[in-house]
Amino acid sequence: MLLKQSCVMTAALDLHLCPQRFLPFFNSGFTMLASPTKLNFIRWFDEIGIGDVPLVGGKNASLGEMYRELGPQGINLAYGFAITAPAYREFLQTTGLDQEIKKILSGLDCHKVENLQERGLAIRHAIMAADLPADLQAAILSAYRTLCRGDDPLDVAVRSSATAEDLPDASFAGQQESYLNVRGDAALLDCCQRCFASLFTDRAISYRVDKGFDHFKVALSIGVQKMVRSDLASSGVMFSLDTESGFRDVVLINAAYGLGENVVQGTVNPDEFMVFKPTLKTGFRPILQKKLGSKEFKLVYDVGGGKMTRNVPVLPQERARFAISDEDVLTLARWACLIEDHYSRKREAYTPMDIEWAKDGNTGVLFILQARPETVHSQKFKSPKLETYRLQQRGPVLITGRAVGERIAAGKVRVVESALHLQDVQPGEILVTDKTDPDWEPIMKKAAAIVTNRGGRTCHAAIVSRELGLPAIVGTERGTAVLRTGQEVTVSCAEGEAGIVYDGRLKFEVQQVSLEKLARPKTKIMLNVGNPSEALRLSFLPNDGVGLAREEFIITTFIKVHPQALLNYDSIEDAKLRREIDELTAGYENKAEFFVDKLAAGVAMIAAAFYPKDVIIRLSDFKTNEYANLVGGKAYEPQEENPMLGFRGASRYYHPRYRDAFALECRAMKKVRDEMGLTNLKLMIPFCRTVEEGRKVIAEMEKHGLRRGDKGLEVYVMCEIPSNVILAEEFSDVFDGFSIGSNDLTQLILGVDRDSETVAPIFDERNPAVKKMIASVIERAKAKGRKVGICGQAPSDYPEFAQFLVEQGIDSISLNPDVAVKTTLHVLKVEKQLKR
Repeated sequence: MLLKQSCVMTAALDLHLCPQRFLPFFNSGFTMLASPTKLNFIRWFDEIGIGDVPLVGGKNASLGEMYRELGPQGINLAYGFAITAPAYREFLQTTGLDQEIKKILSGLDCHKVENLQERGLAIRHAIMAADLPADLQAAILSAYRTLCRGDDPLDVAVRSSATAEDLPDASFAGQQESYLNVRGDAALLDCCQRCFASLFTDRAISYRVDKGFDHFKVALSIGVQKMVRSDLASSGVMFSLDTESGFRDVVLINAAYGLGENVVQGTVNPDEFMVFKPTLKTGFRPILQKKLGSKEFKLVYDVGGGKMTRNVPVLPQERARFAISDEDVLTLARWACLIEDHYSRKREAYTPMDIEWAKDGNTGVLFILQARPETVHSQKFKSPKLETYRLQQRGPVLITGRAVGERIAAGKVRVVESALHLQDVQPGEILVTDKTDPDWEPIMKKAAAIVTNRGGRTCHAAIVSRELGLPAIVGTERGTAVLRTGQEVTVSCAEGEAGIVYDGRLKFEVQQVSLEKLARPKTKIMLNVGNPSEALRLSFLPNDGVGLAREEFIITTFIKVHPQALLNYDSIEDAKLRREIDELTAGYENKAEFFVDKLAAGVAMIAAAFYPKDVIIRLSDFKTNEYANLVGGKAYEPQEENPMLGFRGASRYYHPRYRDAFALECRAMKKVRDEMGLTNLKLMIPFCRTVEEGRKVIAEMEKHGLRRGDKGLEVYVMCEIPSNVILAEEFSDVFDGFSIGSNDLTQLILGVDRDSETVAPIFDERNPAVKKMIASVIERAKAKGRKVGICGQAPSDYPEFAQFLVEQGIDSISLNPDVAVKTTLHVLKVEKQLKR
């Protein structure tokens, strides 16, 4: 029965307990409702902190901590109260449920799904059949009326908060239930009882068994918060690190329209944003990545349907827009930094955070809903090891999606259309489904890998897969339609952010390298990086920065359109071409800005991954035939008999045919350095034939705000033409250093077309003529006080060539990532022999 008993007291009498809560009522003359019975049944958020986990569980303790400590720093949190763990225990004891539950759990076997399901269901039915103690009902309703401030019943969120959740090595995320848009006394009490029952969901029972937690030493608290009307706006989750690589210096934000459960559960493919923390904290706007999600549905309040919430389709024009603005992204990222810094100080150890947020559609105000320690990558920092998976062969690509983790697995497919068929999953199979939810976790442990149609990198399938150490591919859209039960496949998450399902069982290898005691050589060992999606992962390799970052991959993969086609979009008459450009540049009225933004984002990702180490970006070095292959490119490129020696590199940058397009490249680089604060980015000019040409390029860059020396800007030249070696002193007067491109240099010294199979055996960077030229430029550049490195293929392929470079005194060697550790060890050995 619902108790209506309450006790009235003035706000002034209780101001000393929680002044933030009562001050508005005191100022307005309202009287307060307080619990007439046991005070330990209710705690308001401003009365609790992180030390109160045994009393109110991890989620509520964190909310109280943030409300008290971070609210004054500008972080908005929806106010509310916690129903304490002692309230839950009294409920079990006074009703005899504690003894009944022990009997039901006796002989439990979590490995037998039916056994687990039968016992879980029996416990939940027993809890729901019992009556909540009268004094507990009174305490809950009194606190609810206080929260309502005497107005009509508020709509609130009712969230479970277990006393064993949000630990550094066990999140318990999603194990218990939460309810949204709960209104009125009866609905509130019903949802509270359902939360108590959810401590014994099948997934929660199984999880506690796996983690070694005693079922009766874990209690449930409940948080009751005023609803943030994100059903009228947007919501999502964010992590204060990259969830795939564990890279610490970014905030990853997912956003979708409506209430946040869709993002958490993977019901939609959300928008994704990534922000760089170090320069954000110094006042810059470093949004490294913006990816538009499909956002197919939004969860909203149900009206007259008998349910609290319902999913509705999102209009196409809304799906084509980002769910939040850049300002919202930056605000959320700043809050994530504050929350992470606070918890790291509290724990006296680096503590990355998993945070839920929402935007109120009535007010436009952002709120933090909850925050917990991230539980996967935070554990890896204790023992730094580099584990690398690499495919040794390729097969037909069946489907792609977002990669979760960096591992590879092979096995037979098991397509599961619904939870009714979970018992069919066999150990070692590839679980393929539309999406997962917390009820699936006992079965997910059996799988070798997981593939879903829906979800982003922070959905349920992704989070659980990381914790289990499984490779997963989410958001494939058609995985269940393409893959068949019994089909043998290989799931690869080791090729960047795109996860790929290959047909057949493919061979792969796993390498582990301990990074704790690996010494650094005096010769800088840098990396060659082309794919921004791999940059965060590659940053964990022992390195001294990036000696060669290439624009070409970014342009062909993320932009795809010729820059001059974007500049001249309004004059394009080909309707089919215009439609293709429109699809690629959705959301951009100014098509040239699309080029600048996408190029800047790709370059910034690489610069941020290795910050504050030097990252040297080579400006565009397509040949004319390669430029022509870009969308709309044929109209702007001449046909050349030998593009390798034609209109390429520096010659394009100041030429009337390309000068305006080069301006877009310069604007992108300036954006990375000036707006995002990534001044570790250095620029490099390819295929510069003459000293005068070098001066023209430098002048062209200055027109667009890239002046050598400003904010430490250095400009290098590729040494890949004999003239660069012969006139090394003169080139040293124009540029800050040289990077030897051994591929082109070998080609031009030996007169060998490196793409010709017929004369391929002659092409060899170890030829004495090539080595003499390289030795010469190293000596002469260093004599002029200029830096000199190499970014060609040779030191990656030939250890003896790397040894030759060290002997010549080269400043840096830039390598392909897969040989970086091996070559580092070799260089250390050579330096020891040379006594350096």
